[in-house]
Amino acid sequence: MKYDPVLHIVLHEPEIPPNAGNVGRTCVALAAKMWLVRPLGFKLDDYYLRRAGLDYWDELEWEVADSWADLQPRLDAAGAGTRWLFSARATRPYTGVAYRRGDVLVFGAESKGLPRDLTAAHADTLLTIPSRPQVRSLNLANCAAIVAYEALRQWGP
Repeated sequence: MKYDPVLHIVLHEPEIPPNAGNVGRTCVALAAKMWLVRPLGFKLDDYYLRRAGLDYWDELEWEVADSWADLQPRLDAAGAGTRWLFSARATRPYTGVAYRRGDVLVFGAESKGLPRDLTAAHADTLLTIPSRPQVRSLNLANCAAIVAYEALRQWGP
């Protein structure tokens, strides 16, 4: 293990390689672990995935899970905390909760977000990043960075 992750960032069925690469770079910066949940919209050796992550891939803690169900026991074994799910359809703002070290930040696919059955099952931990109604959603990599750095801000220097 390269580092003990302070957060777990989950990309559930990501579609766009540069977004995953950028999230990976953010994970290295924070000492977070990135989890990719299949199906993926790209190959793991994708040029654009590696390009977005630049030379940070060797420093990144990451794993791939075959499904949400496959991911859960692996997170539990890693000592992961609360699963915070993010959706543009949620009403509770991401700034309205207290994040703890080891928490899990879960983001959905770029074109469709998280499945509704998943968000319904986790309604008590469903959060949003507020934006104007003219915008359907924010960029996946930006969302992961916004929330992860909010957790870091809450923990202090």
